[in-house]
Amino acid sequence: MGFLTNKTVIITGGGRAEPLKDGSAGSIGYGIAIAYAKEGANIVITGRNKQKLEDAKEELERLYGVKVLAVAADISAGTDNEATVKNVIDATIAAFGRIDVLINNAQASASGVTIENHTTEQFDLAMYSGLYSTFYYMKACYPYLKETKGSVINFASGAGLFGNYGQCSYAAAKEGIRGLTRVAATEWGKDGINVNVVCPLAWTSQLEKWKEYNPEAFAANVHMPPMGHFGNSELEIGRVCVQLASPDFKYMSGETLTLEGGMGLRP
Repeated sequence: MGFLTNKTVIITGGGRAEPLKDGSAGSIGYGIAIAYAKEGANIVITGRNKQKLEDAKEELERLYGVKVLAVAADISAGTDNEATVKNVIDATIAAFGRIDVLINNAQASASGVTIENHTTEQFDLAMYSGLYSTFYYMKACYPYLKETKGSVINFASGAGLFGNYGQCSYAAAKEGIRGLTRVAATEWGKDGINVNVVCPLAWTSQLEKWKEYNPEAFAANVHMPPMGHFGNSELEIGRVCVQLASPDFKYMSGETLTLEGGMGLRP
């Protein structure tokens, strides 16, 4: 039994992506889910791809003996997003009766498109799937996190911190999330809710494929961290998210945690 047994975590974008060639988790969301499963948490995963959610549920329950609730949820322009999120929260409370950790990981975007070529639809995709999703989930989870003195872990990116070429909508969404996180830390500190934002540099199945099929573009745009490897989605990112949910963790709420391969935490 882990220290999160009987605790409940919601992970947006937590479906099972294609594994890496070495068999490890191929996405940040699923790497986080594995890390939480190993600590015995009840896990709620959301996403747009129902098959990836069901695959994650089956594998996590089979390998780690935890309870997993998979709820399809698509936050997008022109839909009743608050109702979508309410459905996730209602299902979570019906299944587990509490919410201890909210991890806003989901994000879609049109990468490699310059500002002058960006469409409104592409900009909306990033804003709704990332920034608006984070806002709606935080707002809906707040009463339950207040009860449990829980944690919120949001995901931003170096794309926003450093202004990556061709990632205007993604960077804008991630910087919005970073600002929202700091405000929540200020407003919710009195309620005992710990709020942090993580900016990861992870080795994912998407990056692995990109390097294989477009090695020149990969080399020009993706630079190796000083420690010589990218962050492992489970061991270096998922475990940090577990640490942030620990009642003994004393890191200052509202800080930005930058994770590069092997670099640990840097405020």
